[in-house]
This record gives sequence, C-alpha cells and structure tokens, in this order.
Amino acid sequence: MSTIETAPLTPERWPDFEAVMGPRGGAGGCWCMLWRLRKHDYDAMKGAANRDAIRSVVEAGPPPGVLAYDGDRCVGWISVAPRAAFPRLETSRVMQPVDATPVWSVSCFLIARTHRRRGVGVALLEAACALAREHGATMVEGYPVAPGKDGYPDTYAWTGFDEVFRRAGFREVARRSQTRPIMRRAV
Repeated sequence: MSTIETAPLTPERWPDFEAVMGPRGGAGGCWCMLWRLRKHDYDAMKGAANRDAIRSVVEAGPPPGVLAYDGDRCVGWISVAPRAAFPRLETSRVMQPVDATPVWSVSCFLIARTHRRRGVGVALLEAACALAREHGATMVEGYPVAPGKDGYPDTYAWTGFDEVFRRAGFREVARRSQTRPIMRRAV
C-alpha cells in the first residue's frame, strides 16, 4: 500500500467526502450526522437532508474532520469536533462525560473496505488529534468498540476499534459497558 496522506475536510474537498461516503451516505444515509443531531431530528433527516446538513457544517468551518487518501483516491474519513457539537453523546448512558475536562470527540470513522486493517485508522486518528490541537484542543476523546472477540463486523464499528485507538496513543479512562471504553489522548 502506498503512503496514506490526510487532509481536513474543507469545502474544496467536498467531492472527495461524497465519494468516500458512497451513494447511500455512509451507514444508511447518516452522512456522519448521527451524533450531531438529537434522535428525533436524525430520524427525520436520513439521506439527502443529512447530506445537506453536514455540507452546511463543512461550509461554515472549522473542518469537521479529516479525509484519508491513497494517491488521488479518498479512502477514509474521521469526524472530530468539540464534544458540544455532538448533542447525542449527552443522551448516551455509556458516553456521558467522564469529568469536567474539555474534550474534542472523535465520533465516527468510515474506511473503504479495500483499505481496512492497513493503518488508515491510526493515520486518521493522528490527523484528527493534530486538527483538534490546531483549533485549541488539549484533549481528544473517543468511544470505540472493544468487541472482545474476532470477527466483529466492521460495519458496526463506526466509532472505531479500541486497538486502533491504543496504537494511536490513546488510553482508556472509563468503561460503562463491557464493549465500550472511553479513551483519551492529550494533544
């Protein structure tokens, strides 16, 4: 595999984001809006409305995440923003704040099937931490899956896998569910 390059999602890179999201907009029309909307709003907006909503976020700035490239092809995406940008986290019993530390949250990954298990996730986490630091963050937090068994479907791990976070220097700070650690990295 060639070297993975990363770049913040800016309006100029919107076509690359659309390409990596695919015709369905990621997982069933999510367009990476699941954590940015309350449940009833999200349910009402699946598909084109979510695409339009995330495009507005991209156009308003700062970049809501980072894209990964293998050559000219966009092969991955990671969402990162201040935790307050993700109101749905507040309603999760498992992902409630650990403490009063201000954090930027990594909420979603999307990696092309052809590039999974090839280091793209670590590259995206490194770039997400750098983007957060550039915008004043001192701590980045994630909510990965810790499946505890082999063969966990990648499709259901849109928040990433705990092992990928560990390889990127994150450490577990809380666990309210057997399969959902909260992990942090100082930036």
